[in-house]
Amino acid sequence: MFETKPELSPLGSGISLQGNALRALDQLGVWEAARDAGYPFDGLTLRAPGPDAPVVAQLPDVKSGGPAYPAGMGMPRPALARILLDEAVRAGAKIHFGSKVTGVRPSDSSVELDVAGATVAYDLVIGADGLHSTVRDLIGIETRPAPTGMGIWRAFVSRPRDVERTELYYGGPAYIAGYTPTGEDSMYAILVGDAEDNFGADAEQATRLMLEQSRAYSGPWDSIRADLEAGAQAHYTWFTQHVVPAPWNRGRVVIVGDAAHSCPPTIAQGAAQGLEDALVLTELLIAHDEVSDALWEQFHARRVPRASMVVDASVQLGQWQLDHDREADAGGLIFSVSQKLSEPA
Repeated sequence: MFETKPELSPLGSGISLQGNALRALDQLGVWEAARDAGYPFDGLTLRAPGPDAPVVAQLPDVKSGGPAYPAGMGMPRPALARILLDEAVRAGAKIHFGSKVTGVRPSDSSVELDVAGATVAYDLVIGADGLHSTVRDLIGIETRPAPTGMGIWRAFVSRPRDVERTELYYGGPAYIAGYTPTGEDSMYAILVGDAEDNFGADAEQATRLMLEQSRAYSGPWDSIRADLEAGAQAHYTWFTQHVVPAPWNRGRVVIVGDAAHSCPPTIAQGAAQGLEDALVLTELLIAHDEVSDALWEQFHARRVPRASMVVDASVQLGQWQLDHDREADAGGLIFSVSQKLSEPA
């Protein structure tokens, strides 16, 4: 594996993993390690903005991974990355940090890869290199992530004892204010609003902006603000969406994960879909004697419709909020998608 960064980053906020992602982690052999590093939970709490942050609903979640797994789990992103990296090394993968890919030339029988100043040949190259994928560019795929009109503040903070699952606030100055427990002593908090140009803000300004936008929310948000005031860092990004039309490969080079599709985290499926891409591709590579057109046809038949469904639903949920559509059946859409995702990829 070639990674441009010099090392695995110890920084990052939290991540929400739905049941189908937990099932995928189990298939990879890391479910127990992930569970121990995260905070599993069932259900969802809805609160209203205001002085007392009243609870308005306690909702069950669909167990999209099946009854063997909790409905969801929060965990620190760096912890998940470390677990996956350690398992890859244990399985025999060779990791090369600080190695930038600059050229990819597929042929019928191999792929020439220009990386770290050298040219090497491989049977297959997989570009799992994120939203701004270099591999996607190098193989001439023009589809790019597009902003949806929403932006999100994130902060990694301490967990109050009474926060035991994801809690979301609808209403007030943000479209969504919420938090998800990621461990015994940690959680990550979010504020979702209209996309704004906050990318030039320094650390102090970012913290101040998130603090000010959170003033309408009470309850555990009082603890979140105390952490921000004490130095917890706020980070801002825009929501994006895209799905590369099939095929995702050019010869023996294929893109997966955020390189091939991205969606707003409105149903927390970004990581799950990337994991499913990897598992399906691995299954097919093991089952086939060669990298053939039949392999790619099966891969795209299993992955493109499913990833497209998730992206479309995630974008629709956000658009209803942008349109202030109070008649939209958000719960029905989430339930429908979760039911479909309960079937293995």
